[in-house]
Order: sequence, then C-alpha cells, then structure tokens
Amino acid sequence: MPEASRSPFFEKETFRFLADLEAHNDREWFAEHKPRYEKHVIGPALEFVRAMQPRLKKVSKFFEAIDKKVGGSIMRIYRDTRFSKDKTPYKTNVGIHFRHEFGADVHAPGWYIHLHPDECFVGAGMWMPETKVLKQLRGSIDADPNNWLRAKNNHAFASTFELAGESLKTAPQGFPKDHPQIEDLRRKSFIGVCDLSRADVLAIDFPDRIVERMKASKPLMRWLCSALDLPF
Repeated sequence: MPEASRSPFFEKETFRFLADLEAHNDREWFAEHKPRYEKHVIGPALEFVRAMQPRLKKVSKFFEAIDKKVGGSIMRIYRDTRFSKDKTPYKTNVGIHFRHEFGADVHAPGWYIHLHPDECFVGAGMWMPETKVLKQLRGSIDADPNNWLRAKNNHAFASTFELAGESLKTAPQGFPKDHPQIEDLRRKSFIGVCDLSRADVLAIDFPDRIVERMKASKPLMRWLCSALDLPF
C-alpha cells in the first residue's frame, strides 16, 4: 500500500495483535509484546480520538473525545477479574467511549466503538444504567410514549441501528404486564447497535464513517438526554 494512502488510524496489524492476544492472554506474553500494543492499538486509538474531537462537537457539543491513555475515551485493556470465573487478564478488543460531559462512566449516554477481529460495531445510547436512571427512562416512556416511539421508529435511526441488550423477563415494578410499551419498558439498556465492516475500520475516512452513524442515532440520543434532563 503506498504510504500516502495508509490510514493514520487502525490497520491490519491492530487486528493481528488482538487475535494474537486472544491466543496468548497472559501477563508474560503481553509484557513481551507491549511495544506492538502501543504501536498498533494505543497509537492509532489516540489518533482516532483526536480526529473525532472536532467532528464530535458538530454532532453535539456536550459529548467528549478525550485523547488520554488513561482516564479518557479509550477503555482500559485490563479486565476486572474479581467477580468473574474468567481470569484472563486482558480484553481482546479495542473499546472507545465518547460519553456525555455530565457522565462519570461507561453507563452514561454516549457512543461506543468496539473493535475485535470477529466483530466490530458502534453502539449509541446507554448500557445498563443504574436503577434510578432506568426508572427515569421508563417513566419518560410511560408519560409520553409517542415521543419515545418517534425516536425509536425514526427512519434514519431504525434503518441504521438495532436496539439491543438484555431485558427483564417480566414487567418492571409499577407497570402492568399489558402495558402497550411493555417490550421497551422491560429493557435494561437503551442502546442501538450498528455493525461495522473491517473495511470501515481500516478506511482512511473512518472518523467520517463513524460520524455518519452518530448522526443517524441522534433521535435516540436526543430522547435519552431529554428524559434525563441533560442538554443535547
């Protein structure tokens, strides 16, 4: 590939490293290959986040792209194994989260980019919000179902994203089982998912392709922010 056409962001070596890490998920191997991680994962991820900064502000000025190795938009590669049967120490994907400026963690409204050798996608919305927040979202659906349905069924959103995530097996407390919006009231997450191809991720204009998805998700993101009294 000519140098002029190389992507400044993710390349085939990014996925090759992640596949190798999945096959050798231990601290000794990672320590030996950390220069590859820095060069092919962290370096491109930081460049991508920087490229997203001005683009993200054009979608909404209230979401942040923070180009820091730790404590920014790039999620930690180290797994929390304290309460898991899986004791492998490292995540085998790249995770990048552009969250609302009023959000403290991954459960805040935001956009999430997931890169793995077998699956790449962009998520929009809120993943597993705390009980108080979830109750507020459900209350917003109940109080104004048409507003929720307009966001959910918006053509740009519905043709690009699919609502995903776990749901309760029965009606949440305070809502009848035959509520017209019971399927959505049972949701534990309010997140839309849009698949990305390997070609999308390796493209020179990858940030612009992400922005296209972000714009399509604006009906959901705007609804979430409104339901939580956050600016969008």
